[in-house]
Amino acid sequence: AGYDVVDLIEGYQRENRFGFEEVAYLLLMGRLPNEDELTRFKTFLHAFMALPENFTEDMIVKHPSKDIMNQLGRAVLALYSSDPDPDSTTLENIVRQCFQLIARFPTIIAHSYAVRQHYFNDKSLYLHRPVKGLSIAENFLRAIRPDKQYTEEEAKLLDLCLAAHAEHGGGNNSTFTCRVLSSTGTDTYSAISAAVGSLKGPKHGGANSQVMRQFNEI
Repeated sequence: AGYDVVDLIEGYQRENRFGFEEVAYLLLMGRLPNEDELTRFKTFLHAFMALPENFTEDMIVKHPSKDIMNQLGRAVLALYSSDPDPDSTTLENIVRQCFQLIARFPTIIAHSYAVRQHYFNDKSLYLHRPVKGLSIAENFLRAIRPDKQYTEEEAKLLDLCLAAHAEHGGGNNSTFTCRVLSSTGTDTYSAISAAVGSLKGPKHGGANSQVMRQFNEI
């Protein structure tokens, strides 16, 4: 949107605050929010961090997957069923759906991780609900830790990663996939789920798994 990511990150680091939500607003709306707009945006995100009633039980716990991206793609498609207006492609409706998906992705991923740990790695099952007033990075770390504990340094590092990776432009595979589907006039959930499927590929987002394997080998 014409802003240097280094300037954005240095700005919120200088003010000792979390910045991903601000970057998300910028990319969706095309401009940086003022203080009131950012507060309202954060309030809206928190309102939708919790998944629809029985969603975790029916879509995640009852259908565990070894692959988090597979679980995420299926969950996004399933959210279509709980949307009161899933097919409208008006700008206002699509922005609402995108806001909700940004809020719900961390919860879906955290719950999918907990369920995978339980069913495939013989760990105890812990499902933590989002807490109002915490950033997306803080809530995510809290959700994936059995004891809900995390350090400020961890949260700030995750927030930095989220902000740095938020801009996808139009050249990568998952963004291209989303644009191909959305150009047909299909619903938001179908387009985003397809993008997640593309991101799962080992030559795209799956490269992160290769990095983790390399860390373990080293």
